[in-house]
Amino acid sequence: MTVIDLTLGPAPDEPGPPVGGALTYPPDVEERLRGEATEIIARYPQARSALLPLLHLVQSEDSCLTAAGISFCAAQLGLTDAEVTAVATFYSMYRRTPTGKHLVGVCTNTLCAIMGGDAILEALENHLGIHPGQTTADELITLEHIECNAACDYAPVVMVNWEFFDNQTPASATDLADALRSEEPVQASRGGVVCPFTETARTLAGLSDPAREADGTGPGAATLAGLRVAQALEMSAPAIESGE
Repeated sequence: MTVIDLTLGPAPDEPGPPVGGALTYPPDVEERLRGEATEIIARYPQARSALLPLLHLVQSEDSCLTAAGISFCAAQLGLTDAEVTAVATFYSMYRRTPTGKHLVGVCTNTLCAIMGGDAILEALENHLGIHPGQTTADELITLEHIECNAACDYAPVVMVNWEFFDNQTPASATDLADALRSEEPVQASRGGVVCPFTETARTLAGLSDPAREADGTGPGAATLAGLRVAQALEMSAPAIESGE
């Protein structure tokens, strides 16, 4: 009989609750955040629907979630700290430890792993001298392994602050890391120039800088391959009959 010893719980590089950090913001910071939170909440018919963007807002302040951020969100929405924490700790995009200027994630799910994702992650670990969940001494890069980000048509994929870098290799990934550490402008494969992690958090909160224009990049050839085949074969979805 084979005995398999399974250790349950979060991965070692994914710190669990409780969320730490300062308990409150300085008055000037809280006043500024309250004004921005009011703008965000006004977009929703139910105030508590604004929780996810508010979590991005406080993450943009601290580069991760803190006890002060949790309490701030709870106070704005009439929720308890426990209710906010339950949501915040469910989603992997909300960080629970300080994040470097750039969050570099390597997909290690099945397809990306088969196509070289594991080798890319190992190359970055060796090149940067850190493991997933850690940040370089210059605080410019935090490394992590990520779950599928629906970019399998361009595997293996690396993400920097949630921007896609497609069809990566160990060499291209280490070159990317060097460019980030040199603070050179870096263009995503299907997006604009990569901005710092905290600015990305503001964008996700719905407070992006108007000066950052949308790059207009559409889906690539690999993504549209199935559509092109369907059009060539004159395929279409079946009509919806009335009453269905």
